[in-house]
Amino acid sequence: MRMHNADENCGIAQAAVVLGDWWNVLVLREIARGQVRFDALAAGIGLSRNVLTERLGRLVASGVLHRRLYQRRPVRYEYVLTDAGLALLPLLVAMQDWGDRWMLGDGTLTATAAEDGAEHTRVHALPGTRLPDGLGLPGIQGTDVPVVSPEAAATVLFTYPGTGIDWGEPPIPGAEGCTLENRLFRDAWPDFRRAGVDLRGVSTQLPHEQAEFTKAEEIPYPLLSDAAQHLAAALRLPTFRAAGRPRHKRLILVLDAERTVRHTLFPVTDIPHAVAESLRLAADCAR
Repeated sequence: MRMHNADENCGIAQAAVVLGDWWNVLVLREIARGQVRFDALAAGIGLSRNVLTERLGRLVASGVLHRRLYQRRPVRYEYVLTDAGLALLPLLVAMQDWGDRWMLGDGTLTATAAEDGAEHTRVHALPGTRLPDGLGLPGIQGTDVPVVSPEAAATVLFTYPGTGIDWGEPPIPGAEGCTLENRLFRDAWPDFRRAGVDLRGVSTQLPHEQAEFTKAEEIPYPLLSDAAQHLAAALRLPTFRAAGRPRHKRLILVLDAERTVRHTLFPVTDIPHAVAESLRLAADCAR
């Protein structure tokens, strides 16, 4: 991309060199979802091998991707995000949020979703999707915790906007009830454990905020921070922005021991029913 001299010190212009190409954005989207090998990328995007080779070369040269050898005969590489590439994930999620709200929606700020909308379609297409290898998120101690329990036969992963937040006026539809949801999961925790099912709660709150809530509410399962939006990017989860940061919309995923999504509950409007239903689905998955 040719740049005007006046753009040399403009961060937006410099970022546009990397993200100002349709294919570059889609390549990064797919790599964030765990499609790190050439053939998987070509199939997932529908891009010719020549064009994909060129785009991958540009992204490596830009410092957002790293080539990692995984086969010597013949030589094969997979493409993984560098620190600079990981730092682009919030931007990709923000693009998705903007597209969901303003291009695929009517511009309404909401923490839920219509059943005939793009977010609903995208979430309910997740069954069969496998989480990227090694995906972990910071727990309340600040160290990464696996998103899916390595010890349980099934894991219920629920995302929520955040606890203890003043959403402002007027209230944001669907944003309330995060404390209630955690309390209901807390109270049902013994039933989940008897069924061989683990629990993970995820929000974009910081680990110290989640640690305070865990202590105050005696939460027995891990709360994980997706402040860097790695999970949101990996599964293209629906988000919205409120109270100064991006937020997950409330949904529930049931995953098996192989980190594959088996069931989705979205939108979650009847919280008590959703907690009970997630236990039923996960218990069946664990059998």
